[in-house]
Amino acid sequence: MADETGTVPDFAVGSSGCDSGRVSDPTLHQAAAGRLDRAVFARPLLVDGTWLSGSSGRVRPILDPATGRTLLELADASIDDARSAVRAARAAFDGGEWSAVSAQARRSSALRRAADMLVRDRDVIAEVETLDTGKTLAESRIDVDDVVSVLRYYADLAEGPSDRVVEVGDAAVLSRVVREPAGVCVAIAPWNYPLLQMSWKVAPALAAGCTVVLKPSEVTPLSTVLFARALVEAGVPDGVVNLVPGAGADVGAALTTDPDVDLVSFTGGAATGTAILTATAPLLTRVALELGGKNPHVVFADAVTPDRVDATVDRVLTGAFLHSGQVCSAGTRLIVEESVADRVVDEVVRRARRIVLGPGLDPSSEVGSLVSRTHREKVQRYVEGAIAEGAVLRCGGAAPDDGNRRDGAFYLPTVLDGCDRTMTVVREETFGPILTVERFVAEADALRLANDTRYGLAAGIATADPARADRVARGLRHGTVWVNDYGPYTPAAEWGGFGRSGHGRELGPSGLHEYQQLKHVWTHTGAPRAGWFRSSMDDVNKP
Repeated sequence: MADETGTVPDFAVGSSGCDSGRVSDPTLHQAAAGRLDRAVFARPLLVDGTWLSGSSGRVRPILDPATGRTLLELADASIDDARSAVRAARAAFDGGEWSAVSAQARRSSALRRAADMLVRDRDVIAEVETLDTGKTLAESRIDVDDVVSVLRYYADLAEGPSDRVVEVGDAAVLSRVVREPAGVCVAIAPWNYPLLQMSWKVAPALAAGCTVVLKPSEVTPLSTVLFARALVEAGVPDGVVNLVPGAGADVGAALTTDPDVDLVSFTGGAATGTAILTATAPLLTRVALELGGKNPHVVFADAVTPDRVDATVDRVLTGAFLHSGQVCSAGTRLIVEESVADRVVDEVVRRARRIVLGPGLDPSSEVGSLVSRTHREKVQRYVEGAIAEGAVLRCGGAAPDDGNRRDGAFYLPTVLDGCDRTMTVVREETFGPILTVERFVAEADALRLANDTRYGLAAGIATADPARADRVARGLRHGTVWVNDYGPYTPAAEWGGFGRSGHGRELGPSGLHEYQQLKHVWTHTGAPRAGWFRSSMDDVNKP
C-alpha cells in the first residue's frame, strides 16, 4: 500500500466545536513498533507444513496506521503459491489423518493447545494486532481473549455426538444422519478484525475435520501469521493449515476458482462477496458470506429517564465509535424518539467531543486510528456528501489537526443530525466513526425506519418496556438484536445477517455445521428382499 497523504476541507475544522479531548502520547506506540520481531515474519507463507518466503519475490509494505510508517515488508504469495496450498490441503484431507472420525479427539486437543498458546503469547499478539490495525491495545487484548474462547468452544463441540438417529418404524432398520467434514476450505478474513474473524472460520473448520487455506487481508496480515504458528505448534498436521498472504485480486481469485476447494468462507464487503459468488458459481462451490451491515440503534423515550439516560448514551457511543466505527455491526444509525431526541443528541455530542484519540499502544487512548489514510479519505467523502445533502454536522467531520496524530489515519468521532433515508451516508456502510441521527414519533415508525435498509446484520433497542422490547426485537429483520446493550456476543450463539449482510452463519452449532456435509446411512440388520421384480425371482430357491 502506498504511503498516501490527504487533505481536510476547511469546513470540517473548527466550525463544529469538536475536539478530541486529551492528546495522547505516541511514545509507547513507537517503541513497540521498534521492537517488532521481524524475523518471525520473514517467511510468512505456510504450505504443507513449511514456512516459505513466496515464489514471486514480491513484498508488500505493511503500514502502521497510527503513524503512516512502514512496520515491515511482508512477502506476497503468488498464484502458484495459492495453488500449492490448495494441493497440500487436498492431500491432507484425502489422507484422512485429520478428517477421519477417529481423529476427533486429536482435533479437540489441538484446538485446546492452540488456545493455550494464545494465552501464553497474549501480550505479544495483541501488540502486533494494534500495530497492524490501529485499534487500541485494550481492544486487541479482548480480541485475543475472544479467539481463545472460540477455540475452546469448538474443541468442546467437536467432542459431542454428531449423528442423529431417525426412527423409521422398523426395528430391523438403523437409520442415521451423520455429519462429515466438508473438505478443503478457504478462509478469507477482513482487515478490521483479522485475528478474531479468522478464528471464527478456522476453529469450526478444524473441529469438523476440514483442512484450510487462510487468506488474510493484505492490509492487516500480521496476527494471522502468529495464529498459524500457534496452530502448528499445537500439533496440527502438515497440510491441514496453510497460509497465503497476498492480494485478493490474484491470490484470492486463485483460491476461490480452484476446483479442489470445497467451501469458501468470506467476511468483507458486498462487492467482493458478489465477485466470489460469481467466480464459484460454475464450480458450484459452497460459499458462506458475512458482508457487513448498516445497523440501527433505536432509542425510545422511556430509556432516557434520569436513571437510564447515562447508560443509554454510553451504549450509543460504544456502538458507533468503538474501533473508530470499523465494525460490521457498528450502531451507526441512531433512531431516536422525537420527544427526547434533542436531549439525547446533545449529550452524545458532548461526550463524543471528549473521546481520546491516539496511538493504540498508548494506554490513555480510548480510540485508535482508522486502518489507513486512504480509508480516512473515503470516510471524509461520506461526511462531505452528507453535508451537501442537508445533514447537520454536530461534531467531528475532520482529522485531528495536532502534530502527534496528523501523520496517522485518525478521524474525529462525528455526529450528523437531521438525517433521513434519502442520504447516502444513511444507506451505505461508511465503516468509520460516523453516527447519523434520524427521528421518529410512533413505535411503528421506528420499526419501519430500522428495517428500511438493504442490510440486516445487527440492531439495538433501548427501552424500559419489556413488551415493547419483545415486539420490536421480533419485528426487526436483523441477525442479532441487542436490548438495552450493544455489541457483546458469545461463541455459543450464531452470528450472521439478513439481506445484503450475507448468508450462512458463524459461531454456535450452526457455525460448525457450515463446515460439515450431511450423509444418511440406512442399515438393515437382516437380509430382506425388496420383492419388487417378482418375475425375475421365479427360479430362485427352487429345488
